[in-house]
Amino acid sequence: MNTNTSIVVLISGNGSNLQAILDRIDIGNLDGQVVAVISNDPQAYGLERARLAGIKEYCLDHRDYPSREDYDRALMKLIDNHDAELVVLAGFMRILTEGFVQHYVGRMLNIHPSLLPKYKGLNTHQRAIDAGDKEHGASVHFVTPELDGGPVIVQSKVPVFEDDTASELASRVQEQERDMYPLAINWFCQNRLIMDNNKAFLDGVMLEESGYASD
Repeated sequence: MNTNTSIVVLISGNGSNLQAILDRIDIGNLDGQVVAVISNDPQAYGLERARLAGIKEYCLDHRDYPSREDYDRALMKLIDNHDAELVVLAGFMRILTEGFVQHYVGRMLNIHPSLLPKYKGLNTHQRAIDAGDKEHGASVHFVTPELDGGPVIVQSKVPVFEDDTASELASRVQEQERDMYPLAINWFCQNRLIMDNNKAFLDGVMLEESGYASD
């Protein structure tokens, strides 16, 4: 078991999932170490969370780069300078280039606010409400070049109530995210979770399309 997995977390905003990860590490429930937090937005509150936790934090503002490829090359260099074994996307609002994704394939995770393969992309909560869905949720998945298309590791469902607003539904989903993301990250850090041939495996068993559990 590797209890020293070095993790770099990429954020764009508040950093609530980052905080959940840090809290789990602090109480000994996550066998990894966040070695750096990087944001593409200088206003991201998640950078302050990193500062408060004594973790190196960086703003790599995408507006300072002439192209997506130039930005991703600079981001890749910064991540690799920290010898990251795992890259965690925690509300990182950038579409990543294929070259960047391939560089970290099998060791980059994302959490997406829908029950994938439903509702890839943005505005997932409103889309679930508009479709009349009775349940919604979030998915942790490996990152592949297909947007929100990598193999699912774990999902968590929440009910959609008749009078829900998108913000109310989002809040309910985010509560689940703060539990499920550290869980999946810990599986990776314990060498229990791998991606092989575009499939996710936990303890040597291939996971279903909906991941480890969907209830």
